[in-house]
Amino acid sequence: MSRDDGITRKRKGSSGRGTDPAGGNKGSSGRGTDPAGGNKDSAGKGRDPAGGGTDSTRRGMNSARSRVVAGIADALGRLELSEYAKEIGIERPNDPEHGDLSSNIALVTAGKIGRKPRELAEEIAGKVTFDPAFIDRVEVAGPGFINFAFSRTYLTEQVALINEVGDSYGDSDLGAGIKLQIEFVSANPTGPLVIVSARSAAVGASLVNIFRKVGYEVGAEYYINDTGAQVAKLGRSLLIRFRQHRGEDIPFPDDGYPGDYLKLIAADIPTDRGERWLKMGDEEALSTFGSYAIERLIHAIKNDLMGFGIVFDVFFRESDLYGSDKEIEEAQEILQSRGSTYEQDGALWFRSSDFGDEKDRVLVRSDGTPTYFLADSAYHLNKFRRGFKHVIDIWGPDHHGHVKRLQAASTVLGAPEGWLEVLIVQWVRLVEEGKQISMSKRGGEYVTLKDLVMDVGIDAAKFFFLMRKTNAHLDFNLTLARKESEENPVYYVQYAHARISSVISYATEQGVEFPKDSSCVDLLVEPEEIDLMRRLVIFPQLIEGAAIMREPHRLTTFAQQLAASFHHFYHICRIVSGDRRLSEARLLLAEATRIVLRETLRILGVYAPERM
Repeated sequence: MSRDDGITRKRKGSSGRGTDPAGGNKGSSGRGTDPAGGNKDSAGKGRDPAGGGTDSTRRGMNSARSRVVAGIADALGRLELSEYAKEIGIERPNDPEHGDLSSNIALVTAGKIGRKPRELAEEIAGKVTFDPAFIDRVEVAGPGFINFAFSRTYLTEQVALINEVGDSYGDSDLGAGIKLQIEFVSANPTGPLVIVSARSAAVGASLVNIFRKVGYEVGAEYYINDTGAQVAKLGRSLLIRFRQHRGEDIPFPDDGYPGDYLKLIAADIPTDRGERWLKMGDEEALSTFGSYAIERLIHAIKNDLMGFGIVFDVFFRESDLYGSDKEIEEAQEILQSRGSTYEQDGALWFRSSDFGDEKDRVLVRSDGTPTYFLADSAYHLNKFRRGFKHVIDIWGPDHHGHVKRLQAASTVLGAPEGWLEVLIVQWVRLVEEGKQISMSKRGGEYVTLKDLVMDVGIDAAKFFFLMRKTNAHLDFNLTLARKESEENPVYYVQYAHARISSVISYATEQGVEFPKDSSCVDLLVEPEEIDLMRRLVIFPQLIEGAAIMREPHRLTTFAQQLAASFHHFYHICRIVSGDRRLSEARLLLAEATRIVLRETLRILGVYAPERM
């Protein structure tokens, strides 16, 4: 790929070799099949748990999803069923032949009012009215789905609109006025970032972009655990590595932090400084070595995240909770004052079992030291006081058991029910040539974020991490991620963007410019053109649905589908031809596709190349 920084990679198996930059090579099928496998594009379940409503607007006009929801709600009102309007859900049918949007409102409502779903769906469909320039077909299918098909007028209008508003297409005010925080990665600074943290980084950053796209005021935050027993353990590990570096033959502790990274840090400690630290008392020496290691590792983590294109607004240190504001003590006092604690065996316990947790949890140990649970509670009290209306924490799979207790503590500390939402990012397995790569953090054998980026690149790493649901295990195919051919999904999508850029450059060379009058889009009538337009206009609904359901993988699926539709259109329909007005119409369609692809890739954090 040729990037703006002048770096050119060798290309392998480019799918564009030998094709005409004007498009329209008859007989070449491109890649017209659906690489996403027909995943549903559910647009949510009526209301956003973060506080956004369903009547969102996109810059320029109401989103199709909100217009369909409003139409169904109006029909429910005519049937005296307005109380069920909040349950209106919108999906994208698996089969495009069934329409562009679908609702299961009859299925979720029928049982509550003693009706048959299919009959209720027919009745709702009969009461729904839309401008025929927007929806030209409403049909009932299956056990009671109501399907809606966009008119060709609407499709062509959207092509013109995309060209007019550019990258802001798909913007909405779904989250207008809502201050949202997303905390992600937050890996303990006791070692380099590994691939589960890398997946969390990709997921968190894409969700930040998704929520900002639909109008939320979003803060991205990383919580640094820089206190407690782990710092002493890290200090002891580095102390031993330093002594080994100076030539002492001493064993490394079984419970120490393994891996060569501490050897490298130990080797960088100036000898005279390290010697002074060794002469300190045991507790002070462990603290000093630990603090040095923490700072070095935090610096490395920040650099690795920047190298991965991940930007945080705030890095919050746990140690600040113990500062002059004494937030740890204040959180403890509030929990005690509200009757949610008790003392037993010299320790202070939180009654988390009253809130659905499997057992009560210790807040303060019998020796008087606070637990991580109390620190986390104080940290979330701090978040609440910063004015966040909703908070999403993204945690690794080994923290699943902490969810209920922290949600309960946040509620007792004053946050409303549902204020804290936790998403679990599941494990990643690296697969090479069909075989799993063995990794053990305990044994010091693992692949770091930095290693992965150096191996497959930033774009492939992010795209592959986002290709499956966050709560599903992920097999990361290293062999496929390294390929620079259409077999590689991210390469295939990026090539579509580069191909469009090439077409537009070719059109300019041939004297075909973007028309000032976009009415020529009415000439777009071919099946391949209609299919491509149908892919494009779903983008605003896709973004809203990804935000409501917290599912960035929808965008990787969409990107592959859109790229496939464009490649197919390119091979069948000659973009630059002797018919100037048709050429202008197809140029507008190609540019609309480039805009939406570029914006999709931006939200995913993936580069959109002009050349490959």
